[in-house]
Amino acid sequence: MRKIISLMATMAMCLSLIACGGEDVSDESGQLTATSDVSFDTDKSMTSNQPKDGSWAVYWYLCGSDLESNGGFATIDLSEMLEVELPENVKVVIQTGGSSVWQNEYMDPDKLQRWLYSSEGLELLEEQESASMGDAQTLYDFLAFANENYPAEKVAVTFWNHGGGSVNGAAFDELYGLDSLDLAEMYEAFDAVWPADTENPTLELVGFDTCLMATVDVAAVFQNFAKYLVGSEEVEPGNGWYYSGWLGALADDPNMDGVELGKAICDTYYEGCEAVGTQDQTTLSLTDLTKLTPLLEAYESFGQEAFVAATEDPGFFAELGRAAAQSENYGGNTREQGYTNMVDLGHLARQTSWMLPSAQSVSDALEECVLYKVNGMYRSESTGLSCYYSYNGDIDDFNGYIGVGAGMAFKHLFAYGLTGELAEGGEEYLDSLNIQELPEIVSLPDMGWDNKPLDINDDGVTVLDLGPDADDALAGINFLLYYVDEESDQMMLLGSDNDMNADWENGVFTDNFRGVWGAIDGHLVYMELSCADEDYNLYSVPILLNDEEYNLQVAYDFHTEEWSILGAAKGLDESGMAGKELRLLEEGDKITTIWKLASYSGDDDFEMYTVDDLTVTADTSFGEINLYDGKYILMYEMWDAAGNYVYSDSADIDYLDGEMTTTI
Repeated sequence: MRKIISLMATMAMCLSLIACGGEDVSDESGQLTATSDVSFDTDKSMTSNQPKDGSWAVYWYLCGSDLESNGGFATIDLSEMLEVELPENVKVVIQTGGSSVWQNEYMDPDKLQRWLYSSEGLELLEEQESASMGDAQTLYDFLAFANENYPAEKVAVTFWNHGGGSVNGAAFDELYGLDSLDLAEMYEAFDAVWPADTENPTLELVGFDTCLMATVDVAAVFQNFAKYLVGSEEVEPGNGWYYSGWLGALADDPNMDGVELGKAICDTYYEGCEAVGTQDQTTLSLTDLTKLTPLLEAYESFGQEAFVAATEDPGFFAELGRAAAQSENYGGNTREQGYTNMVDLGHLARQTSWMLPSAQSVSDALEECVLYKVNGMYRSESTGLSCYYSYNGDIDDFNGYIGVGAGMAFKHLFAYGLTGELAEGGEEYLDSLNIQELPEIVSLPDMGWDNKPLDINDDGVTVLDLGPDADDALAGINFLLYYVDEESDQMMLLGSDNDMNADWENGVFTDNFRGVWGAIDGHLVYMELSCADEDYNLYSVPILLNDEEYNLQVAYDFHTEEWSILGAAKGLDESGMAGKELRLLEEGDKITTIWKLASYSGDDDFEMYTVDDLTVTADTSFGEINLYDGKYILMYEMWDAAGNYVYSDSADIDYLDGEMTTTI
């Protein structure tokens, strides 16, 4: 008997989707529409046949992708697994695929292969024709096979690959155009094997050895199928989970439950990161999905309160945007790295508690359901689960969130904030909140601040005076620094920073520029501010590392007043895939610094321009140096919550022998 599963029906039960039609994601006018219906065929209805014999099974969905073909990271983790001697009552069932090359003699890139690792060793069970690991049918086929042939009293399903957060999912298959499993596809495949049941979920644990998948939306999906979730809010380094560590712990004590296994995964992961020096931005958390419902209810109330506040105060979106900018966010969220649009839920709640009383309920519920977490020193605000926030105002990305996001309130809030209009079903939602009308949103392009003139104060620094309206319009403000070579008609953008004094009440901003800029071994770089925390700033520095494009991750600690290089990472792929490998610099590496270049007299776009080559040594470091002698331009960059940008007029800075002269 063939079983057809409707995506929208199942997702409506799980995620309370906005009621809308089933059209494409967006049109040229920016109007919001729904994702289209998707369904797939299953061979038969599946039910759990769990024995009660104290056995454990791990179903490992191992999509190798470029992590394996380029770096052999999957092979490394398989090798770690093979170091563990399993008892008879613990088995690992593995499906491999999704990579053009496997860096071992066992896996065939031209096939999907299923393996069993047990007390007898590693055994090839069967081979399938190649298919996308990013397809729901492929996932379903594996889960159904493992459940039917290798049932156990306790089952963990783990994903290995890249991750892309709530919108883009995980398991990006490099053989099929980086096709990935989104949350709707995951829900559909799991539901076909283990029908959704939040009261009595079948699985002990679901884990993501991927980037960015510890989100409230992921948790909302898997509370229907598992008791516990293990995942990372942040991008994972290439070393990933430590398989001989956590699987070894399970082999030593098969009586452990999902809590104990989840803690072992977290602890050994962090120990593995410490061993190779990738721990500073590490996150991994264990969430009790049986306690998730109060968090989802608090999250919905949080969104409703925000929506009501937005209809009462046109400046609410600017205040929310500034709170989000000051909250810990993951995956970069800069123009060079790309935007994951994922922010720590607990930190955002703390930053908005002064205007949204329900934020405290969110924090309390998070503390109840996030049982355990590990995090590095530059991810100190991590509370275990992230949520969606549109940092870049991208409508297509938001339409992807509509199809998979938990709850309704934030979907309507963001729809209103990004377009000034309601999504489908919005009128009914307004009625349910007793809201009569929507005020017009304050839009930055309407404020007349593009090319806003600057002044110079008595201290010789620039002043941007926007007036009290700035508090209602601006989600953020930085300054940009350019180097100008008039003789060659070139100007180079050095990047952005937030080193300024801000009087939000009066809308007056003054720069605190000191004539210094970031440099690697004395070579000036282009740098973007990626995270502004109370204790530290994080910056992204685009470079060529051995002729490959990377973003150097750099931290400035306000307490120690020291800079540190955390490593080099790839940005987001066009598919939304986050690069998993955090590469530490090694002696002998060649770094090419990059600035952005345009003509000084023309209006051409800035393009990446290679500047200096240097070789990494044992003493390579990042720090501030005095600017080169010459002419510079400083201007203020402003943006609103919908992702609109405007720029002030510019100030000229003449720098000579350590002295600055600023003129308008």
